[in-house]
Amino acid sequence: MDNTHAKYVSQKISRTRWRPVSYAALQQPEVFVSGSWDNEENKVSLWSIANTDALGLEDEFEGEPQLLCEQKHGGDVMDLQFLDQERVVTASSTGAVTVFHHNQNAQQLTVSQRWPRAHHHPSDSAPCTGVVCRAPEIVSVGEDGRIIAFAADRGAVVRTIENADSSTIHAVTYLKTTEVLTVNSIGQLKIWDLRQERSSPSQILSQSGDRVPQHCVARHPNQQHIVATGRQDGMLCVWDVRQGTNPLSLMEAHSAEIWEVHFHPTNPDHLFTCSEDGSLLHWETSSPSYVPAFFQGGRNSSAMSRSAMAPAGGNQSLVSAWLNGDSNKSRLEATHMLPSQTLSVNSVDVLGQCLICGTDGEAVFVNRQVPV
Repeated sequence: MDNTHAKYVSQKISRTRWRPVSYAALQQPEVFVSGSWDNEENKVSLWSIANTDALGLEDEFEGEPQLLCEQKHGGDVMDLQFLDQERVVTASSTGAVTVFHHNQNAQQLTVSQRWPRAHHHPSDSAPCTGVVCRAPEIVSVGEDGRIIAFAADRGAVVRTIENADSSTIHAVTYLKTTEVLTVNSIGQLKIWDLRQERSSPSQILSQSGDRVPQHCVARHPNQQHIVATGRQDGMLCVWDVRQGTNPLSLMEAHSAEIWEVHFHPTNPDHLFTCSEDGSLLHWETSSPSYVPAFFQGGRNSSAMSRSAMAPAGGNQSLVSAWLNGDSNKSRLEATHMLPSQTLSVNSVDVLGQCLICGTDGEAVFVNRQVPV
């Protein structure tokens, strides 16, 4: 906590994301984007934690984020993802999906593409609740139960699954190049193959007899069949999509809604969760030598991908410990990453040793020395 700096931004922050870096160059991230919600005027803002002298900015407290540029955003920012180094995609409560372009020379943020009513009910708008990007592709989900695939390079909608869900879809992630996984408001995980013409999922997972809403999902960076989800009741679930339909592990992580869950992209022994209960937790294994062979291997060669693989030898003991059931909870340690607070922590992102989170307390917290 001593390494955490707070930046008060006079906006409730709904999402924070680091700009991708090249893992090959061993860079630490320096720029992040934030999105706001529940304000009279919402914004998408780009910030830097780089050396202030290099930016030509005024001398500020070391480590404090400096605003680079910002742009108004119609509606609440429901989700936010970098498409690449220069483009940011937002999901809006108005149903819009917007691509913003960051001109790094002029430090300007402008709208480059917008689908204003991507998500909608017959006579009204429907919030777009989530987006996931794999350039040049974007996939969005919404309260209207639609899944929409866009090609950003062509500015086109390439696929719409109209009635993918009869309930609200809360979040989406890529499993494979053409396969996405969604979570919904009745506790289900659904897998979709975007190459298939059919509008039904290839697989449905849910806990037997349980309809607690799932709010967020993260895919393990090296093991594409492993996903973690966060529920409305604060439970953290780990699933192996190859193993039946029930979660393999359930943990009482928080006392209220889990808004986001993230595996560390290059060291997935570490996992982060944030919640309506005002806490941000860093989960790690307490026995790093425990590495079942079943969870070793698998590489993703995409240098700029957020799911790029750690150097060979990075172990998967955290997920392994969880998948082995309740008897292994002693292997896990959870550390509170923020000073005690009462307002919701809505978003968390981690890259390298740098962590960022945004809160309803109108603050962004940055930690540049996360022990991973």
